[in-house]
Amino acid sequence: MKRFAIMMLMLAQVATVLAGQYELISDTLTNSKIYPGTTHALQVYVPEKYNGQEPACLYVGLDGVLCNAPTVIDTLIAQGKMPVTIGVFLQPGVVHDAMGNVVRYNRSNEFDRTSPLFAEFLEKEVLPEVQKLTDSKGNPIRISRHTEDHMIFGLSSGGIAAFMAAWHRPDLFSRVFSGVGTFVGMRGGNEVPMFVRKGEPRALKVCLQDGTEDAWNPLFGNWYEGNQMLASALDFAGYKTKFDWSDSGHDVGRATLIFQEVMEWMWEGWPADVVPGTTKNDWLSKVLVPDSEWELADTVVNMPASWGNMVYYPDMSLAVKEAQGSNCLNQVIVDDGQNMYEQPFYWLHSFDNAQLEIGPMEFDADGNLWVTTNAGIQICDQNGRVRGMVMLPCLGEKKNWKAIKIQDGAVILFDEQQNAYVRPFRVKAPQGGPPPQIPRPRIGLWKSTSLRVYESTRIRGFGMLAK
Repeated sequence: MKRFAIMMLMLAQVATVLAGQYELISDTLTNSKIYPGTTHALQVYVPEKYNGQEPACLYVGLDGVLCNAPTVIDTLIAQGKMPVTIGVFLQPGVVHDAMGNVVRYNRSNEFDRTSPLFAEFLEKEVLPEVQKLTDSKGNPIRISRHTEDHMIFGLSSGGIAAFMAAWHRPDLFSRVFSGVGTFVGMRGGNEVPMFVRKGEPRALKVCLQDGTEDAWNPLFGNWYEGNQMLASALDFAGYKTKFDWSDSGHDVGRATLIFQEVMEWMWEGWPADVVPGTTKNDWLSKVLVPDSEWELADTVVNMPASWGNMVYYPDMSLAVKEAQGSNCLNQVIVDDGQNMYEQPFYWLHSFDNAQLEIGPMEFDADGNLWVTTNAGIQICDQNGRVRGMVMLPCLGEKKNWKAIKIQDGAVILFDEQQNAYVRPFRVKAPQGGPPPQIPRPRIGLWKSTSLRVYESTRIRGFGMLAK
């Protein structure tokens, strides 16, 4: 009996395991530069129909194999309801001491953050490692480069990690399933619905699953309410969505039950591109041009002179400057050529509660401020509030933006090599002369939706409940 147990243990440690008609290849990722000192275990699913001749689609599953995913995927491939797909089942990182003991679990640091860092880890470290492998037939693992061929899935902290990876990098993933996602106040997950409402819609299919009994840790918030808020934001922003609400709790049971149904919905219509929807954000609707993208200018565009970390209103009556050590921008009143009455005024958004990298900025003809940041271009109204956020060119690349130029019908961004990236927008170039009329705050008496909302006449100055 003991001998049999030892034999079974040895078999479990074999790198390649044949399971039914598919294959699971075990591997370990070490020497991460993005998460130094961590070790990540992973398994790669290879379907029977994979021949290594054509690149396969991609499924990334976080926290390893969940929801009986290999069997479900294999079944759907056999039924023609999914394309031939390589599955990557990734465990979160751990840190070992010299004796091999785990001294740190890196899961929350990797999964719960709202920055693009985890997506970068997948793109630059995990997927290249996977594509070094071969299956038992000697076929190299080849993965399609097309975003419509890529899906990611996770539960709990893995759920928010999956969503943020796709949201930050729609060029990397176009399909995302988040179960009992941690969109609560742990590492900024509670702010995700706000980013979705203000951000330009991504080309994503999104499924959210949660249950009314999901309250894993009330210290951080209510998981079910967090997912409801995100669902509302996704509807508002025009995403193609599927929601599953039940009385389940914080576990894998419900996701496992609906997994095949969700996978069929996710891949329905493939290989057609997933396209972004139409946002109800009126601010973004005013400026976004449908089906437009950033393009590298094919002609020489002269980079405008830079004001450094300061930009002036067209009539030189106001100036805006970066406030050191802050995610705010200071507004300065210019009186007879003198900068006076400086105060923090423009409040910008950041991921992971980190200090923003603030780049060039410019006013448009309506007096809105376009601010280049590492969180995207943030468009601020004259009251200093971010009303919309648009994606930067060259997703996944770290660019040092040197200037922004607003023209009639377009915005141009210049990098440090003076390359010009152009995108159409419904916007007008700033004009000299008197500034646009500053909107006056309004005071409203807000009642329940069943009652009439009364609004006072507009008044000068600021008031309570200013809109």
